[in-house]
Amino acid sequence: MTHMNLLRAGLAPALFLLAAACGGENTPAADVPAAAAGPSVAVVDTLLPADFEASGPALPIAEATLSTKLMGAVTAVLVNEGARVAAGTSLVKLDAADLDAKSAQASAGIAAAEAAHREAQAQAKRIRALYADSAAPRAQLDAVEAGLARAAAGLDAARAGAVELNAVRAYGVLRAPFAGVVTHRFVDAGDFAAPGAPLVTVQDASRLRISAAVPAAMVRGLKAGQTMDARIEGVAVRAVIEGVVPSAATMYTINAVVANRDGQLPAGGAATLLVTSGTTERALLIPLSAVVREGDLTGVRVVRENRAELRWVRLGEVRGDRVIVRTGLQAGERVVLAGAGR
Repeated sequence: MTHMNLLRAGLAPALFLLAAACGGENTPAADVPAAAAGPSVAVVDTLLPADFEASGPALPIAEATLSTKLMGAVTAVLVNEGARVAAGTSLVKLDAADLDAKSAQASAGIAAAEAAHREAQAQAKRIRALYADSAAPRAQLDAVEAGLARAAAGLDAARAGAVELNAVRAYGVLRAPFAGVVTHRFVDAGDFAAPGAPLVTVQDASRLRISAAVPAAMVRGLKAGQTMDARIEGVAVRAVIEGVVPSAATMYTINAVVANRDGQLPAGGAATLLVTSGTTERALLIPLSAVVREGDLTGVRVVRENRAELRWVRLGEVRGDRVIVRTGLQAGERVVLAGAGR
């Protein structure tokens, strides 16, 4: 054997071992005995209703950006972004020292108006008694009755002013209008707050609304309360139709609500409503449990001659617990279940 042949013979086993190690690190075993791979099912060519995919954002039903009617300094911001708050929780406090002074003035004004009203009542009572005994003229009675009416009106005005002041004072402390999560904090302590400027946003994402536009012909038979298939960021969900309204000359908007109590679905994520068009299409369906995933690749284990061979395929839409296979499989072939777990 020549020197070159000896070199090749020595390198061949090493190269084989290196290739096997590199190839097996990231790729699932491509060929295993069918009996060891698990149970299998046949791929069937199925007639399915053709769905129209209408896209739109999945937005939280309850979201509020809070502002104030006051103009003043922010004294405290009591929450951070991401904080979960209950309804009525204090979020932001503003400097309301001038309102405290006005509140004291309003209280004093109410006290003065009440005193004047009591005095007018006493005076009217005396004159009414004298008039009944013909000891006071009619003009004097009319005068005290008018004075009593003015005193009552003054008391009502003072109390109404206090109510209005208290309503304005309420803007000195911004509170959560409902339970949710703080998603935006626009100010910090020491910032200046102007009327109408956003200060903090609270979001309740326990229910998401998907709004998607579809052609008018697609909404026939759809009504509030019906359920339909949907996807949010690729996750299959069930949506309840909230309403169907015209949005343009030949388009309608479907509003559908998805429950999200555990918060697993992202608010504002890309969503798709699957609207049945009334027509049908032929498709190959396989169980989701038969899908093998390796990074961005999707495949299945196909049974051939008592072996389970890994084959990469292109998948389509998810239909319940099954998924459409666009390319890579043929009707009649058998695929192994529980492939994703192997």
